[in-house]
Amino acid sequence: MKCAFFVFKSGNLCNFEQALRNVVTFNMIGSSMKKTGVLLIQLGTPDSPKTRDVRKYLTEFLNDPRVIDIPWIARKILVNGIIVPFRAPKSAKIYKELWNLSDGVSPLMTHTKNVQTLLQESFQQENVTVEMAMRYQNPSMDSVLERMHKANYDEIIILPLFPQYASASTGSAVEKAMDIIRKWWVIPEVKIISQFYDNDGYISSIVDNAKAFQIKDYDHVLFSYHGLPERQVDKVYEGTDLCSDQPCETEINEENKFCYKATSFATTRLIAEKIGLTEYQYTVCFQSRLDKKWLTPFSDKVVEEWGKKGAKKLLVFSPAFVADCLETLIEIGEEYQEIFEENGGEKVQLVPSSNSHPLFVKGLEKLIRQQMN
Repeated sequence: MKCAFFVFKSGNLCNFEQALRNVVTFNMIGSSMKKTGVLLIQLGTPDSPKTRDVRKYLTEFLNDPRVIDIPWIARKILVNGIIVPFRAPKSAKIYKELWNLSDGVSPLMTHTKNVQTLLQESFQQENVTVEMAMRYQNPSMDSVLERMHKANYDEIIILPLFPQYASASTGSAVEKAMDIIRKWWVIPEVKIISQFYDNDGYISSIVDNAKAFQIKDYDHVLFSYHGLPERQVDKVYEGTDLCSDQPCETEINEENKFCYKATSFATTRLIAEKIGLTEYQYTVCFQSRLDKKWLTPFSDKVVEEWGKKGAKKLLVFSPAFVADCLETLIEIGEEYQEIFEENGGEKVQLVPSSNSHPLFVKGLEKLIRQQMN
């Protein structure tokens, strides 16, 4: 600006305007030269439905202290000595069924790669590279972040693809990323998107997918979220406060804004409002539990109860999963269907996840741009 000020003092207004344009142009060029790396993180998937690959996946996943938050030795005995040996062969059969539903590939991997590709296209005119890694298994966070390290980015934006914050998902993904990055000699500016439960693109993509179904044709609507142990939800709060002390079913406030239960209900309210549901037409529930001390009501029990009540058709949303996977396509689409039929019902209809819906991709783009300098 010194050059511009000198020209202005000389009385040549044209030169002043040109100098000002040069300064603005220089600033724009400097900004566009900034290299930004975006890291999308999904939970993970076995490399194949073979038992050995499922065993590797479960071993890494369940040994994460943020997933099973009990003392180290107890976790090792429980996971490596009991859960994985007995669960891996059974889970392998389910994963094989899932692979068969999606042309022999992991649907989670397919949808996440598609999101990565579409997001990259959104930034094709800018110095932005979008990478994708899995928290467990491949592509590993170690290998992807090593590539990002070599790229020498000015800033890295970490975006775990979990709309509602939970220590076992978002917390674990961010912790792993930071454990890797902290070992670099040069650490760039790092920004983290912790949750996006109310992102308009995410919400709108779910609402748009729901348009394929006539709500009035269904006896009840379920919003089924992945379950969490109550103790993990309670750890969000300070001191002796618990989730049960908060109005998590009805509002978001300063105390519960990172509470998984509260944000799950908040997402539900946003979707319900957009599709015109009253609070009596739907139930928020939680699936994939390991024991009774998890968030309630349990989704499978709600399905069973509505079957016994005489309901014939249920519509089920799964907003915690942005990509269809085992928990949506198999657990909801097939296992809950069997439960419903056994109790007198006829059809459990799953609303597809956001997957690579254009509105969802646009919503993620907006989140990233808000973080970019």
